[in-house]
Amino acid sequence: METLNLEKLEIKEEKGTFFIPKVNFDPITGTCELSGESYLEDTWQFYEKLINWLKTYTSAGTLPIEFKIKLAYYNTSSSKSIVDILKLLKNYQETGAPVNVKWYYLEDDEDSLMDAEDMIADTGIEMDLIAYDE
Repeated sequence: METLNLEKLEIKEEKGTFFIPKVNFDPITGTCELSGESYLEDTWQFYEKLINWLKTYTSAGTLPIEFKIKLAYYNTSSSKSIVDILKLLKNYQETGAPVNVKWYYLEDDEDSLMDAEDMIADTGIEMDLIAYDE
């Protein structure tokens, strides 16, 4: 069994002038969740923390990872950062690591579904596209 010295990454969702998504990355289970709304003042700085955590996690070998994205809203800069995460996960998958990505979208949100399909095309990673009701 591979060992990893990495703390759980948890960020509480905040809603105000800007919207901070909820983050729950668990190095023990390999489950990473990003949910809520992502409309940030400094998007790059926020997502850099997530990407750095994922880089540390993925540098430990071929630990399994399940990445769940359930964003009701995200702006363009958040979308670009999510693509960066998906590219990182695709590269990790290509090393032989088990990677499972799930994209949750509101049943009637065609834009979110199309964004996910575009991200699949841009990154080459497979995602389970899962519709849900509010």
